[in-house]
Amino acid sequence: MSEAVQSIKLDQFLKWVGAVNTGGEAKILIQYGEVAVNGEVETRRGRKLVDGDVVFAQGQSYQVELPGDDVMM
Repeated sequence: MSEAVQSIKLDQFLKWVGAVNTGGEAKILIQYGEVAVNGEVETRRGRKLVDGDVVFAQGQSYQVELPGDDVMM
């Protein structure tokens, strides 16, 4: 059996780490090309992030480290 890969959507991740206060704020940053994932500008707010991805937003970089067994969608 294969294990499910844990992931979180980019807009949710930005809220989770405190880079933005609201989903609307995340949407705007992403749409205007102000967010990068692994060094590449990302304009899809639904982009799935996995452990080890690096997100750059608001002058900060954040490494994705998802908790335990819970799959985030």
